[in-house]
Amino acid sequence: MPAPEPDDLPEPPAAATDLRARLVYVLGQVGVVVAGIFVYFRVRGLTEGSVDQAQDHAREIMRFEQVIGLDHESALQGLVITSGALETAANWVYIWGHWPVIVATMSWLVVAHRREFARLRDAMIVSGALGMAIFASYPVAPPRLAGLGFVDTVSNRSESYRVLQPPAFVNQYAAMPSLHAGWDLLVGMAIVSAASCLALKVVGVVMPALMALAVVATANHFIVDVVAGTALVLAGHAVALWLERRRERPRVAAP
Repeated sequence: MPAPEPDDLPEPPAAATDLRARLVYVLGQVGVVVAGIFVYFRVRGLTEGSVDQAQDHAREIMRFEQVIGLDHESALQGLVITSGALETAANWVYIWGHWPVIVATMSWLVVAHRREFARLRDAMIVSGALGMAIFASYPVAPPRLAGLGFVDTVSNRSESYRVLQPPAFVNQYAAMPSLHAGWDLLVGMAIVSAASCLALKVVGVVMPALMALAVVATANHFIVDVVAGTALVLAGHAVALWLERRRERPRVAAP
């Protein structure tokens, strides 16, 4: 029996083609995100400002908070460090509620919810780029490094954070704005948008609020840093929505 000519070979099943296309898409997006994270950390590390300048800016922020009545960092940390359980909880939220949650959420979205994934990806890229510009032009020491009497609860209690964010990749004086809190807000918004069960939606609402409290209680950010981080990521989210509409416009016009 003669071998079939190339044109006579059976077409691959539609399911196999779809799986291959999905795998190519997922791997491509993983590459984009990993490259973006690497660039973010490298630029953030290379733009570290001087210690004296960063501490001066931290004191400026503290004085500004005192003027507007937002200087509640000492009270919040004092409440947490009086209880071992609360201090551990704040540390765990700060450490494990950021990058592990971001990675898990983006992995879920890229497989099952492409629209929300693209929106989250774009919002993080835009806000990250804006954040790096601020880190370079206005370095700010976190409360724990500003000489203001705050306790570094994370480093005192755990080494996990130094594993998740190696010191060589971290700018110690990039407290303003708080993308730690801001990106968790973006992730929470993506979860609420994509989730179909109430429990996950609740997680998406509660998690950013807990992170906003944790970054202050652990002396890693001032309250104003959290406010600035929130404003920055909402601007990034607005740009991501605009990009989403531009991507979807040709699909609407095609029929």
